Amino acid sequence: MFNGVMNRRFFLGGIATGAMALGWWRLGLGTAEAAYPYALSDAEWRKRLSPLAYNVLRKQATEHPFTSPLNKEHRAGIFACAGCGQKLFSSKTKFDSGTGWPSFYAPLPKAVGTSRDFALGYPRTEVHCARCGGHLGHVFDDGPKPTGLRYCMNGVALSFVAA
Repeated sequence: MFNGVMNRRFFLGGIATGAMALGWWRLGLGTAEAAYPYALSDAEWRKRLSPLAYNVLRKQATEHPFTSPLNKEHRAGIFACAGCGQKLFSSKTKFDSGTGWPSFYAPLPKAVGTSRDFALGYPRTEVHCARCGGHLGHVFDDGPKPTGLRYCMNGVALSFVAA
């Protein structure tokens, strides 16, 4: 039924699709996770976390904006990873970005890592916990001084410890 032209188009389209999928995997969209100092099995993460926290921290989901009680948290203290307890952000760097997610202009030293995220079809910088690799949110360059950065974090990925 296919003539020579259609076969070539089908073949070339298959090669292009495969190359694109391979490229996305190499950019970090594969399911393999890097080795982190704190690691649990998928079953252990599911037991440890609420369904929403699991989907955000382990499956890179995003909570709905304006739903986190941490948006209104203004006490002095530390925001930590809800997955492993790693200290991530000081309350001194928290600000109201108006986006509906807890936002910070700087993490604590060596607390977070970043990677490229193409999930929406364009590049963003994903932020993850340096200890367990849990997805926290994204960082953007539209924040306040002194860094000019906005670490836009999912509240469900964080816990708060008052000072």
